[in-house]
Amino acid sequence: MTHSAFPDGIAGPAPDQDRTSSDIDAACQVLASESDGLSRLAAALRATGSEGEMPALGTAFSRAVEAFSALAGRVVVTGIGKSGHVGRKIQSTLASTGTPSVFVHPSEASHGDLGMIQAGDAILALSNSGETPELADIVAHARRFGLPLTAMTARADSTLAQAADIALILPQAPEACPMGLAPTTSSTMQMALGDALAVVLLDRRSFTATDFGIFHPGGRLGIRLRRVDDLMHRGTAMPIGTPDITLRQVIMEMTHKAFGCMGVITPDGRLCGLITDGDLRRALDRDLERTLAADIMNTSPLTTRPDALAADALRLMNARTRPITSLFALDESGAPIGILHVHDLLRAGIA
Repeated sequence: MTHSAFPDGIAGPAPDQDRTSSDIDAACQVLASESDGLSRLAAALRATGSEGEMPALGTAFSRAVEAFSALAGRVVVTGIGKSGHVGRKIQSTLASTGTPSVFVHPSEASHGDLGMIQAGDAILALSNSGETPELADIVAHARRFGLPLTAMTARADSTLAQAADIALILPQAPEACPMGLAPTTSSTMQMALGDALAVVLLDRRSFTATDFGIFHPGGRLGIRLRRVDDLMHRGTAMPIGTPDITLRQVIMEMTHKAFGCMGVITPDGRLCGLITDGDLRRALDRDLERTLAADIMNTSPLTTRPDALAADALRLMNARTRPITSLFALDESGAPIGILHVHDLLRAGIA
């Protein structure tokens, strides 16, 4: 329910149409400015530097990717003010996409948190001006212990850029703030370049959706990334029979286990067929003692793997004209090790 900021019976002020239009125009101008900054950033990534200039952004970016992907330790992200807030987001994205990382606040670093930075780590320092005095102790610590230092700044001639092993120089772009003072376009470019680093490193590490799920077990995202292995029924809960059991025995097994199907396995344990409720109904006019499981089973059933995403299993169930309600999960040898029912997906909030 939406709650008004005004007492009951008192309407808020009617919007001034001219003022509203002006506000929207100003908001769109901000978005256009920041979009222009991102376009300049993409162009800078593709540009090549001239002899005697600082390395082109694309070259520096590639060097940073190589350095971070080869780390034995973590990427230590640092920054203060708006750059610090952006740095925290970049660090969080790195960590959740498979690049070990930690954020260290520059002021806290000067009062003991330098001990969080260890041999094998690399530092990513953010400062739009490159002249942030609070970063001095972290920069000195990096130099003292030979830790790779990457700077993300807008000034190639800044103290931070000159001290860094790798300098990610943001292109010049006007801030969206009408006074040109509040970090807006610059922080957007910092955030975007940090996202680019994280995603490229994700690709380098062959980070999969399953890996992503390990780091995101909570919330709606965690639900979407649950695996079949997390939800399936195992062992004696699985409805299983051999090809030579009778139709009566098939009915008893399916009734007892209540999955609406029964897997048929070979003597060495591999799944060779499936019998569903529909197969039973079509076979009810047959002799219950003479008809065997092999006579009515589907020899090409749909199956899944235990490490598959449960959401993918649901899509497989719904792929046919007539959706199916259960899937067997097979190991590498083709043996069933679990069964997943659509009700399991419903209970987990996936369906």
